[in-house]
Amino acid sequence: MTPRAADRARYDRATAHLDAPVALVDLEAFDANADDLVRRAGGKPIRVASKSVRCRALLERVLAREGFAGIMSFTLDESLWLARAGFEDVLLAYPSADRSAFGELANDPKLAAAVTVMVDDPAQLDLVDGARAGGAEEIRVCLELDTSLRLLGGRVRIGALRSPLREPAQLAELARSIARRPGFRLVGIMAYEGHVAGVGDAVDGRPLRSRAIRLMQSAARKELAARRAAVVRAVRAVAPDLEFVNGGGTGSVQHTAAEDAVTEIAAGSGLYVPRLFDNYTSFTGRPAALFAQPVVRRPGVGVVTVLGGGYPASGAAGPDRLPVPYLPEGLRYDPQEGPGEVQTPLLGSAADDLLIGDKVWFRHAKAGELCERFDSLQLVEGDRITATVPTYRGEGRTFL
Repeated sequence: MTPRAADRARYDRATAHLDAPVALVDLEAFDANADDLVRRAGGKPIRVASKSVRCRALLERVLAREGFAGIMSFTLDESLWLARAGFEDVLLAYPSADRSAFGELANDPKLAAAVTVMVDDPAQLDLVDGARAGGAEEIRVCLELDTSLRLLGGRVRIGALRSPLREPAQLAELARSIARRPGFRLVGIMAYEGHVAGVGDAVDGRPLRSRAIRLMQSAARKELAARRAAVVRAVRAVAPDLEFVNGGGTGSVQHTAAEDAVTEIAAGSGLYVPRLFDNYTSFTGRPAALFAQPVVRRPGVGVVTVLGGGYPASGAAGPDRLPVPYLPEGLRYDPQEGPGEVQTPLLGSAADDLLIGDKVWFRHAKAGELCERFDSLQLVEGDRITATVPTYRGEGRTFL
């Protein structure tokens, strides 16, 4: 029996009493992935990206482990919810325009002490001030640095379109603006190098593309390390009590941690290891989060049809954004239909061994987006479910 076949047998036994669709997290794999992230971080704390987990019980589990500290959230409303639930260090990774939430933040000492908001434009500070509703609490703020790689005199840009702040002087000027402005305190800098951390460098069947990605990422790491260090020096000259410099992501943990200027690493997807992390040469994780759909039809030889399954991930549309049939091994999509909203035909010899009612296990393309489809996660240890925990959705929270 192959390791994957053994996993399938465990998951089928653990969930035999449950009807699909069902989602699980294998805690042994989850914990092993957490250990690997800590090893790669080389002693620097890891701030957990909540959008990649979207389950409070699992956020609590990983933050109880040595090497993890704090949460990186994705909306202000989520940040306040987590802070009310007892999470004491929540960094909002994106600027917000949620006026009512800013009003709550400025009027609650506990929330203001726990939550740090992201800014890259003075207009965002104006929005906060306009939403205070009389609240006088000091708002903790973090500056975001643009990490993109610019080539050919800036004519070629590689990286996500995020912050407009790129050069040390730009960040230092905004830092001075914050220092002069009552009601705000600059506490951190964040820089997410998505073109390094979120792009696999070993694309199956594409050796030339893979080599080009590795060359790009090597150049991007060198350029960013020098520029990030200069930015940190410039900002610390204005705000010497800066608490943290956050960088990286699951795919770049060890590289970002090697920079002296960086004090903490962001990661989250590496806990679940969705399919987009199959194409990296720098690390190998264990798939920990899966979902199952039930076989409801057997249209012919070498074909079964499961209920639903069309759960595409965000990002530029393409085959790499689709879930992948994982267990049993040897199944593939019908190219004419793909994964569908209400049914998904699957092809391959493994289909002939499946019966009506059997489960087919899938891996999502991205991490936390799986939890937008399920109210709960079954936590599996060995071949037993040891707990059933709600996702954000299961707690009635859909923040975006």
